[in-house]
Amino acid sequence: MSAENVIALAGPREENIKRIAKQTGATVVLRGSELSIGGTDNQISRVRRNVETLQPTWSQGQAIAITDVLTAIHAIDTHRETELQSIQKDVIATTRRGQVIRAKTFRQQQYIKALRTQDLTFCTGPAGTGKTFLAAMVAVKALMNDEYERLILTRPAVEAGERLGFLPGDLQEKVNPTSAVRRSSRAARSGKDS
Repeated sequence: MSAENVIALAGPREENIKRIAKQTGATVVLRGSELSIGGTDNQISRVRRNVETLQPTWSQGQAIAITDVLTAIHAIDTHRETELQSIQKDVIATTRRGQVIRAKTFRQQQYIKALRTQDLTFCTGPAGTGKTFLAAMVAVKALMNDEYERLILTRPAVEAGERLGFLPGDLQEKVNPTSAVRRSSRAARSGKDS
């Protein structure tokens, strides 16, 4: 295991190693590039299976998140390792820095599948679970693959805690606020010149 692979598997401050130990009940210690596992045969087996299940990600130097660890443990416990392998292979996009964008959980994979196959998809969930991000990534990928001619981004007109009418001016100025800013700065300059 290279140093890059060890860092990808361990995570920041070895959080992934600690999480694997907590979830399996085993004692897991990382020394250099060597992983020492202690515990019952079942605990040791679960740690090995977890690390092996995550191997397609960490072996490429891709950082493992806590979500990846928990999903791998869930896959092992529910005998869905094959399904997890298909999630790991289904790359939506790759960033300029080489980071892979893909589903991290089984539910995210269901969501992506619905986005790709259904005309209309509704998704609810807590903030930060990837709803908007994954939808945008799938949409941009489809646009780049010439599946669609354009993307239309919308937002609700119903207030959700913020004031929507904060922009000054008429409807045209609200729709195109940069032209309103230019006009107001020109008016301010002409007022100073007088």
